[in-house]
Amino acid sequence: MISKLANISKDAQLADGVSVESFSTIYENVIIGEGTKIHPNVTIYPGTTIGKNCEIFPGAVIGVQPQDLKFDGEETTVEIGDNTVIRECVTIHRGTKDRWKTTVGSNCLLMTYVHIAHDCQIGNNVILASFVGLAGHNIIEDFAILEGKVGTQQFMRIGTHSFVGGGSLVRKNIPPFVKAAREPLGFAGVNSVGLRRRGFEDEQVKQIEDIYRLIYVQNNNVSKGVQAVLEQIPDSETRKIILDFISESDKGIIRGMI
Repeated sequence: MISKLANISKDAQLADGVSVESFSTIYENVIIGEGTKIHPNVTIYPGTTIGKNCEIFPGAVIGVQPQDLKFDGEETTVEIGDNTVIRECVTIHRGTKDRWKTTVGSNCLLMTYVHIAHDCQIGNNVILASFVGLAGHNIIEDFAILEGKVGTQQFMRIGTHSFVGGGSLVRKNIPPFVKAAREPLGFAGVNSVGLRRRGFEDEQVKQIEDIYRLIYVQNNNVSKGVQAVLEQIPDSETRKIILDFISESDKGIIRGMI
């Protein structure tokens, strides 16, 4: 159902089954997939693509130009996957010349007042709780959960299946499969409960725990911990994910609890 009080450009592309309620505005060059519901007072700017069966609540603003002084009007985009829920007053800014787009995956939940800045790349099945603020160029990998009022610096990466405690300030990359909390932010254990809920076997969880014990508990720096992992832990897909993440983190990873 399309409300007569909605303002929709004739150049927007709305698939079958899309509903748009009163006082929402959809600009040109917007594509919205089948079955998506747009609540009242939503604003969707040019260059935005939204997948199937999403739901966007009042006050959300998607695809507006970035808050980046280097932005020079380049044609950039926002891309959102299927089955993603965007709650009240979420803001998602389009990309810049760095990555040319801001992306949010499928099956995500963005709670009230979340802000996703330019060039962020959000994976699938990610939960960002209320008042999470992501600075530009962040990467949030699949199944990560950020509790309320988490804030990040630019160019941070948060690994798959990780969990970040509420009110945290993220200044270093957060490796996969871990919990991060306290101030300054540090390693708070393996996200073993979350991993088992998502089907990880006990043997996989134990290996992840062994890897991080070597990195964070039994060695006094990350490089020594990584060397110990290579020597003592059998090769596996999870070991590769962790070690690749660490080797690619040129800005460093969070440290152990002080």
